[in-house]
Amino acid sequence: MTTSHRLAPVIEMTARPSNRDFDLNPSYGTDRGQVEYDFDGVLIGTAEYAEGPTGATVISVPAGARTFIDRRGGAIGVTGLYAYNHAICLAGGSVYGLAATAGVEETLFERVGFRAGFDQLQLASGAIIYDYSVRENSIFPDARLGSAALRAARQGVAEVGLVGGGASASAGKIDPARVEMTGQGVAFRQIGDVKVLVVTVLNPYGVIVDRDNRIVRGNYDAATGERRHPSADYEDAIGESRLADPVAGNTTITTVVTNVRLSDVELRQFGLQVHSSMHRGIQPFHTQLDGDTLFALTTDEVSLPADPATSRGRLSLTATAIGSMASETAWDAILCAAG
Repeated sequence: MTTSHRLAPVIEMTARPSNRDFDLNPSYGTDRGQVEYDFDGVLIGTAEYAEGPTGATVISVPAGARTFIDRRGGAIGVTGLYAYNHAICLAGGSVYGLAATAGVEETLFERVGFRAGFDQLQLASGAIIYDYSVRENSIFPDARLGSAALRAARQGVAEVGLVGGGASASAGKIDPARVEMTGQGVAFRQIGDVKVLVVTVLNPYGVIVDRDNRIVRGNYDAATGERRHPSADYEDAIGESRLADPVAGNTTITTVVTNVRLSDVELRQFGLQVHSSMHRGIQPFHTQLDGDTLFALTTDEVSLPADPATSRGRLSLTATAIGSMASETAWDAILCAAG
């Protein structure tokens, strides 16, 4: 299904049907295709309620991974916030979609035979996007859907587009009439033994910009066939006319996983570096109308050189270098989500 130039309807917020009004069953849709990746021990699953549409995406790391979580913007919705996780859940449904993470944890609990020793606890953190402004109901990803996404998780391939947590994601919400659909993006890079995997659900207030500084998604004027940078709209509005009321409730939620062993300080800086870099592909980003969250995970499998200075005359493999590689991978994932 092609989503190019597909404008998102903006719905008046009134009492609307929700989960109890439908016989909901998880579905496993496809949209723009799949992205392959080579990262042992990291699985990705998606599931949706097609009646929404809304959904959940689960990044599963059965062996567990140390985690740093970076939260920015004015409308953040998260749960868990653990420094160590066995799964990350990215879902629609706004605050109600946080229930999907509870379903992930319950299924993880089941998988260990409901053993509840302190060192056996299965941990999942999650974040949500507000996807109600582009659909006519209030269906949300519940615990059943989160469980379904985890059970669907597989290694080596991930769906992209309007699937999982990105089933009703959209961008460019300066003017409600110019909103465009986006979705879920996935990107993978490997250099030598170093691996980076990024999964993002793209639902920002801002527009999506490619590496040639072209706006490729959002703020699309159907009358002219053009997309405008928000700054141009702001400049035109100063002293002349007010802008249309922007669409509230926007969020980009992202998971970046590396196999490089990083200290707690390095992992934190890695997450900050990657999240900050996403400003290049999303403009503006981290606004008062956004609630952006990034989960940075390491599986601690590949060690950096003990003494980077030993690579005299060459660039050293450092945590900053890994962050730079991951930042480019995040931009790839953004453009993948934008279609």
